[in-house]
This record gives sequence, C-alpha cells and structure tokens, in this order.
Amino acid sequence: MVRVLATGTFDILHPGHIFYLEEAKKLGDELYVIVARDVNVKKRAPIIPEEQRLKMVASLKIVNKAVLGSEKDIFEPLYEIKPDIVALGYDQNFDERELERELRRRGFNTKVVRLGKCNSYPFCSSKDIIEEIIRRSEGGLRGRRTKM
Repeated sequence: MVRVLATGTFDILHPGHIFYLEEAKKLGDELYVIVARDVNVKKRAPIIPEEQRLKMVASLKIVNKAVLGSEKDIFEPLYEIKPDIVALGYDQNFDERELERELRRRGFNTKVVRLGKCNSYPFCSSKDIIEEIIRRSEGGLRGRRTKM
C-alpha cells in the first residue's frame, strides 16, 4: 500500500486544488492530506477557518484521511501518517531535495514529487478567483461569465 501525502491551506476550495489532489492520488493507493493551521499560513491569512477547511477537504471522495497540521512542527503529523510519497503542488515553497534530506534526517524513507500546474480550467488558484471577484464588483457584478 503506497501512502501519498499532500499538504496545503485549501482556502477557497477550487478546481486547482482538486487537480492537485487527483494527481497526488495517482502516485499511490491512499491519499492523506494535511490542512495548514491558520497560524502557519504565510502568504495571506485564510478566509475560511482551519476547522472548516479541514471539513471541506475531508469530505472529498478522493481523500482517504485529512488532518490539521501541527502549530509547532510541520513534520509532526508525518510520524503518524508515515507517507511513502510527499506530493508538492507547483506553487508550494519547498525545495524538493532539501525536504527529502530533512525527511531522511527524521527517519523517513519518503520520496518527494513536484506536481505540475492545472491548466485545464479557469480559476485554478485562489488569487485568480479573488481578482475576478474584485473585477466583477468594480464592474457592477455584470462581469463576463467564464465557461467551464
């Protein structure tokens, strides 16, 4: 049984998140997901609280188990999960080789894989969604509709 781990904030759940999780699941048999704690998110504070983000991710059929990350040590949940593979999204700020070295130092024999970007759908990032909401609100909410 190959256990794959994906991580992220998963704020404003969108098609890019689904693409990331589907691609991660293809790497193994089980998909575990760590949802970042509010206090650990660096880019911008999440809009959706961590417990709600966890509930949304856990409800996805593709996810075998979702857990909240540790507030102190991002590696802490891995001791219980024991992943064979860590799947990184295209925009996650980790150096694959450094991460693999740190995993080995901590006793894990885990492979790190960088996944590609979703180009199949519009609005595959929270940033794109937020920008479109702002654009439409500035234009009187009569903005163009994007076909999926």
